[in-house]
Amino acid sequence: MTRITVKVDGSSFTDEVEPRTLLVHYLREQLGKTGTVIGCDTGNCGACTVHLDGRSVKSCSLLAVQADGHQVTTIEGLSTNGQLHPMQQAFHENHALQCGYCTPGMIMQSIDLIVDNPDPSEEDVRLGLEGNLCRCTGYQNIVKAVRAAAQQARTQQAGTQPAGAQPAGAQAAGAQAAGAQAAGAQAAGVEQPGVEQAGVGEEQAAGEEQAAGEVQVGVGEEQVGVGQGVGGVR
Repeated sequence: MTRITVKVDGSSFTDEVEPRTLLVHYLREQLGKTGTVIGCDTGNCGACTVHLDGRSVKSCSLLAVQADGHQVTTIEGLSTNGQLHPMQQAFHENHALQCGYCTPGMIMQSIDLIVDNPDPSEEDVRLGLEGNLCRCTGYQNIVKAVRAAAQQARTQQAGTQPAGAQPAGAQAAGAQAAGAQAAGAQAAGVEQPGVEQAGVGEEQAAGEEQAAGEVQVGVGEEQVGVGQGVGGVR
């Protein structure tokens, strides 16, 4: 017998196991984690998929002693305070299960898939789940569920950024573009704002001066006309 210590779904366990014990048997028979199911014992169906240190593995192809000192997450460790994991919720909302036997492994593999590819296409999802078999659904709704969960994860991530915030790279690119535009304007001989404002000021001053002169002339003529009118009366 070999003593191992494994952290499973957030709790630490120390047990004596036979060196030949498979991880899936240890999880089910010694820890009671029956949510992880056995489908083939050959690594073909993926129903026994769990996470080892955050990455998906097929627990029927891994010895329990190989998990010693590591962290294992099963389907039973995904929910938080009674709330389903977003991938579990997406499977539920998109009817991505029928008999449900393959579902634990499908969900565990799907979570790992969108970690590597946050925006998977339909083809990406089918390729990422090729090691997990389903004999009921035809996979269509499974693909929909995975992409829906990925979309939700991207939306939540975008929501954590300040409104109007841009990545540093985008800000730098914008600054460079503005500098290039200013340099191009100078090279083309475009008047600078200060010069243009000065020209406008001079034009306004000239216009006001001319208008004032015309007013004075008009007043003089009007006075002459008044004089003539008075003389005529007399």
